[in-house]
Amino acid sequence: MSFEIRDVPERIVCLTEDPTEILYELGEGDRIVGISAYTERPPEAKERHPVVSAFIGGSVDKIRDLEPDLVIGFSDIQAELAAELIESNLQVLIFNQRSIQEILDVVMTIGRLVGAEQRARELVGDYIDRLEAAAERTAAQQHRPRVYFEEWNDPLICGIQWVGELVELAGGQNVFGDRTGGKKAEDRFVDADEIIDRDPEIITASWCGEPVDFDEIKGRPGFDDITAVQNDAIHEIDSTLILQPGPACLTDGLDALERIIRP
Repeated sequence: MSFEIRDVPERIVCLTEDPTEILYELGEGDRIVGISAYTERPPEAKERHPVVSAFIGGSVDKIRDLEPDLVIGFSDIQAELAAELIESNLQVLIFNQRSIQEILDVVMTIGRLVGAEQRARELVGDYIDRLEAAAERTAAQQHRPRVYFEEWNDPLICGIQWVGELVELAGGQNVFGDRTGGKKAEDRFVDADEIIDRDPEIITASWCGEPVDFDEIKGRPGFDDITAVQNDAIHEIDSTLILQPGPACLTDGLDALERIIRP
């Protein structure tokens, strides 16, 4: 019988895109042995690693066969899959980040886990610089348009907390700032009358991987009274840029919002 000191996990399965992107940004992509089917960033990840999960579910057998020493997932939505993996005696770490600060904290935590804390500090410092620069641009803005971010259309769901915070940083007023802090999707349900009453000047939509139907939005009863509809100020943002709680939303996602809100 022999033992060894193992500093960091060597074989990591990522059940969502965000830990995959974080590990690549840290220069630790070689540790990944399995990824989610919804991984788009970085593009080479799908070429290098086998797909072992969707978002809610995954193949416990495939994951176990990869012999990971760590499985990383995201949110209570993956609780059932996480429980199955734990029952298979795997090491499982589930993050539940909802805010920008929590996303930054996750980058630091993963950096420490894989022995790349200094690189993580550099990354987080860069992200903070971008966020603070956006905040300075917003502070100098004369008018901050009212923005409704739609995450799903049936039922109607407004943007999650980090999205609402990014809208504010990008120069908009999040019309559902009182709702976006909800931890679960049902906490962020809205109805058409509420949207009409709050009269957004800009509507931005990202339907969790589904293409946005602009005609459906415009054709909702009463929506012709909304300023954004009258001015044809309806925009789509690729969900891979804004709905993943990792580097993408802090960089390209924020940039996309600024182009819409501060053209």
